[in-house]
Amino acid sequence: KASLNVLTSWLAPIIWDGIYNLKTLNAQHKDTRIGLFVFAVKKYIRFLGPLLETAERFFMVGHNVTYYVFTDNVSNVVKPKMGEGRNLQLHEVSADKRWQDVSMRRMEILTAITKEQMPNEIDYLVCADVDMVFNDHMGVEILGDLFATIHPGYFLADPQRFTYERRPISAAYIPYGKGDFYYMAALYGGKVEEIHKLSTACHNGIKEDKKKNIEAVWQEESHLNRYLVYNKPTKVLSPEYIWDTNLPNGELIKRKRFLAVHKNHEEVRN
Repeated sequence: KASLNVLTSWLAPIIWDGIYNLKTLNAQHKDTRIGLFVFAVKKYIRFLGPLLETAERFFMVGHNVTYYVFTDNVSNVVKPKMGEGRNLQLHEVSADKRWQDVSMRRMEILTAITKEQMPNEIDYLVCADVDMVFNDHMGVEILGDLFATIHPGYFLADPQRFTYERRPISAAYIPYGKGDFYYMAALYGGKVEEIHKLSTACHNGIKEDKKKNIEAVWQEESHLNRYLVYNKPTKVLSPEYIWDTNLPNGELIKRKRFLAVHKNHEEVRN
């Protein structure tokens, strides 16, 4: 099946288990500083504990990690037991009413922090949704200038079926016939300056749409996909790196490294 390729058409690796030598990569990255950016506002704070606890077991184990947690409820954050060389930064942020505005705020903050603070503190940044848990090894094999993850619901889909923003009026517009993968906004990253470029473009796109009183079909994810059509990632992560146990074709995915937490979307968003 085409989607189980290990190389994109522009010759970026697609990361599946067994195609990399972790020992070599760990040695290369022994001094690399890695950030994990997470947004946990309103009811989403309930997912933060399990995310951080599982990150301590599976995410970049043995490497220098800074968690950048943005929340409207700093006092309620329970700090997990953390390994050596790992630290937690808590940042207070106000919570917007609508989840669409929350996702815009996330891009806005990402744009600011990748310019002002992170260049002095980390080399690579990983951006993740909070309503997920680490379930298996996720290490330095994911790192690259710019990486994104194939959406597990679309990894076998015909590109015509991708849920890109198809209205030309939107800044997230992707015409039929363009685009390689449908990426999920729950996990992407890269060098700090690359994420600054990406978040700036996405935030500007969201603002342009807002001026026209429209919203892209999947909000920041639509803008992310638009950016990645014209700025190809240097590494693509296979659905091992985002999985949902409700999805079909799970037998093709040998290691389910980062899992969606099942929840009632309406209840959590409102």
